[in-house]
Amino acid sequence: MRPPVPVPTLSRRAKLVIGAIAVLLVLFTVVGTLTNVYVDYLWFDETGFTEVFWTELQTRAMLFAVAGVATGGLTALAMYLAYRFRPAFRPMSLEQQNLERYRQSLEPRRGLVLTAIAVVLGLFAGFTAQASWETWLSFRNSTDFGRVDPQFGVDVSFFVFDYPFYRLLLGFGFAIAILALIGSLLTHYVFGGLRLQTPGQKLTAAARVQLSVLVGVFVALKSVAYWLDRYGLVYSNRGGEFTGASYTDVNALLVSKTILVWVAGVCAVAFFANIVVRNFLLPAMALVLLLVTSLVIGVAYPAIVQQFVVKPSANEKEAPYIDRAIESTREAYDLSDIDYVEFAQETTGDQVDPETALAQVRQETETIQNARLLDPNVLSDTFTARQQIRNVYGFPEKLDIDRYELPDPETGEMETRDYVVAVRELNSADLSENQASWINRHTVYTHGNGFVAAPANEVVSVREGGVPDFTTRDLPTRGNIEVEQSRVYYGELIQDQGQDVYSVVGATEGSAPGEFDRPEGSSDEGQIKNTYDGEGGVSIGSFFRQLTFAIHYRERNFLLSSAVNDASKVLYVRDPRERVEKAAPFLEVDGDPYPAVIDGRITWMLDGYTTSDAYPYAEQRQLGEAAADALTGTGTTALPDETFNYIRNSVKATVDAYDGTITLYAWDEEDPVLRTFMKAFPGVIEPRSDMSDELISHVRYPEDLFKVQRDVLTRYHVDDPQDFYNSNDRWQVPDDPTRGGQAEAQPPYYILAQRPGENEATFQLTSALNAFNRQNLSSFISASSDPETYGELQVLRLPANTPFKGPQQVQQSFNTDDDVARDLNLFRSADSKPVFGNLLTLPIGTDGLLYVEPLYVEGTGANSFPLLRKVLVNYGDRVGYADTLGEALDQVFGDGAGESATDGGGDEDPAPTTPAPPPPPAPDGGPAPAPGIDAAVSELNSALDRLADAQRSGDFAAQGQALADLQRAVEAYQQAGGGGG
Repeated sequence: MRPPVPVPTLSRRAKLVIGAIAVLLVLFTVVGTLTNVYVDYLWFDETGFTEVFWTELQTRAMLFAVAGVATGGLTALAMYLAYRFRPAFRPMSLEQQNLERYRQSLEPRRGLVLTAIAVVLGLFAGFTAQASWETWLSFRNSTDFGRVDPQFGVDVSFFVFDYPFYRLLLGFGFAIAILALIGSLLTHYVFGGLRLQTPGQKLTAAARVQLSVLVGVFVALKSVAYWLDRYGLVYSNRGGEFTGASYTDVNALLVSKTILVWVAGVCAVAFFANIVVRNFLLPAMALVLLLVTSLVIGVAYPAIVQQFVVKPSANEKEAPYIDRAIESTREAYDLSDIDYVEFAQETTGDQVDPETALAQVRQETETIQNARLLDPNVLSDTFTARQQIRNVYGFPEKLDIDRYELPDPETGEMETRDYVVAVRELNSADLSENQASWINRHTVYTHGNGFVAAPANEVVSVREGGVPDFTTRDLPTRGNIEVEQSRVYYGELIQDQGQDVYSVVGATEGSAPGEFDRPEGSSDEGQIKNTYDGEGGVSIGSFFRQLTFAIHYRERNFLLSSAVNDASKVLYVRDPRERVEKAAPFLEVDGDPYPAVIDGRITWMLDGYTTSDAYPYAEQRQLGEAAADALTGTGTTALPDETFNYIRNSVKATVDAYDGTITLYAWDEEDPVLRTFMKAFPGVIEPRSDMSDELISHVRYPEDLFKVQRDVLTRYHVDDPQDFYNSNDRWQVPDDPTRGGQAEAQPPYYILAQRPGENEATFQLTSALNAFNRQNLSSFISASSDPETYGELQVLRLPANTPFKGPQQVQQSFNTDDDVARDLNLFRSADSKPVFGNLLTLPIGTDGLLYVEPLYVEGTGANSFPLLRKVLVNYGDRVGYADTLGEALDQVFGDGAGESATDGGGDEDPAPTTPAPPPPPAPDGGPAPAPGIDAAVSELNSALDRLADAQRSGDFAAQGQALADLQRAVEAYQQAGGGGG
């Protein structure tokens, strides 16, 4: 017998060094973790959401402790019992001799080893379990849906709230059983209870009993799993074209699962009986029976039924189950109550009856006069050029649309109009080098200032530059929307490289440089300072708080700078979307917050969704993918790409731009998921009745929800199961035609328009839908944002046999029009480029669709911005292309049609054709030469040169004038016969 190999030992000094390093690492980790938790708590305390903080923390801690103790403790207990009942004497064999060295190494440290295994396994299990805190809270506070599952006769809440928790418990049960079994096997093997290569008995009695019990527990859990699998059939994808239990699932697999429950139960009893019988033959036979049964009736039998019974006539066999899927999917995505309108059933597609069309246009004054010419997705640079004021300010990449009821400047009567709106925010990422010091970045440049709005259907004048008509603007803010508190301490741009930028505010004068508030007068040097006096922010008046934030942000200036004193506060987590997500972690927040002026204060408005991935029979989708369009990531935030099959716009949230106050309102008070979380977090969400009328007047139907719903509706608008199975009458979200051929979904658009059957215009979110794999239009969907009809979905169905143009085809008809194509070639130069705005689809009357699209021109210089130059209109097979919407309508419908529309250029008496500029005088002072191609080309070149000079100098006014000159030169060129026109 070989002597055991001695275990190497560490010197005393090495042990001390390693111990000191370990203590320091643990200390730094603990201090850092506790600091982060404390800073989080201070934020929740400041915002009034400590209920969320404590409930989430306690729930995570409870799950961590229970799962950690259960997993680590039971595994360690199993290993201890295996060691405790080890054989006192082991047969001498080569196998046992080789194991002796390990036994001698483990014996003196068995307590430490066992504790380490328990702790490591417990930590892994605890960290895994604590992430499921929402599952536990949902189970504990579950609310009935009031809708019974058609297969099992239980309330839908069982599947949404209970079933996921039972699966979680079962998963941990399997994990504990497997870990305990593995630990016991290893312990028995090392200490001689299990002898694989030793002649004679392979297992001791104690090992046989323990292993039999553990395997029996595992098989018993498998029996429970088979029972839960029965309910899991409501999520089956066997049907292929639909989600939920199919014919095979109900008539073959459901019976098989029930039988397997009993077979697994018998198998578990056989293993437990082995404690007394002392013969592995019985449990082995039971285990073989379970395996054979699961293969035959759990796999083979359903496959035979699917192949030979269902597949030959699937459309008939699956019909009742498709019915379930259609009904449940519509319910899960809130599509059960849609107003379907048969639209344009008597027309012949693109063929237009001029008299009928003109009559409808003249009747649709509500829609046409509000046709939007300003595209919020294009005009950010224009707002920046005209309203930035200072480089520290900025506007988001995508502006927003909202509506306001304001007095008409001419008649004084109250009217509702939609506006392109934006907040002049602090743009932390664009601070110059001298502005980016810690003092400037965090104590001087702390906030934005101002609210900017322009009517969405107007510009000052296409012929005078094509800029928006800013009716609310400048600093201090002035205009028709009254803003009493215009400072913006919380906004979308107060971050750098995706990280929140904190500000230290409130320091008394004399000890701090003061916060830059706004420029003073017209001077570039003068400035007005401000000291924050709002309710927002965490006080850091004490040394302990200052030390806490110095550690958290790794910034010593919290301790050393004179800008931090007893009156100071720290503002952090300042993005409105991040604030709502933090205050309500059980919500998914829409990717496009928008500002509104409520009671004279700038208020960020957001939409919160409750979601679930466990609604029975409903089709599952990826949230981020379903809510994506051509603008996602370039102006709107992408939602997380997680699986879901139930969604409700359950919460409307507001964030005050000055003090950061977060308020959550229960918008859909009947939503069972929301009611469940309201039980878990009492007092966090306010009732809908607390919303003021002014606040409700600015509520919008959310974009991400609408995108999800239109995507689902492309398939689930079909009622007949066989049509659904055969993909008859399937729709498709069109690609955005303004994105240069990129396959990205066209965004939905907010418009103020009159729905068919209604008497006045309402604010709504709209989208066109094409036929599947075709470019022809099939339907038009709109969601009302009007307080009285909020959430009502209307779908205009177009006749399937009539080829209405879809967005791509309309865009193609624009691009190939002779006049448009000629101008596009001129606009595409070294100094400028054309930019198409949003292509709006406007239903007109009972059978017409009017397309309106603005065309902008933008220079290619560093400080260029787009200006509206033309308006394109399509109706049927006719295209209008002019300076104003009214002129374009006249081209399509005949003289007089444009009188019913607001002139996009604001000209009182626009001439049908802009006259060419006067010809230059003759060099010798004689009579002027007749205008011709050469003169027109010369004027074009001169206008382009002036535009380039203006762009290089950054003179925005000169750029606007140069673009106007360029437009006149283009028209003179056309009149002279240029381009073959």
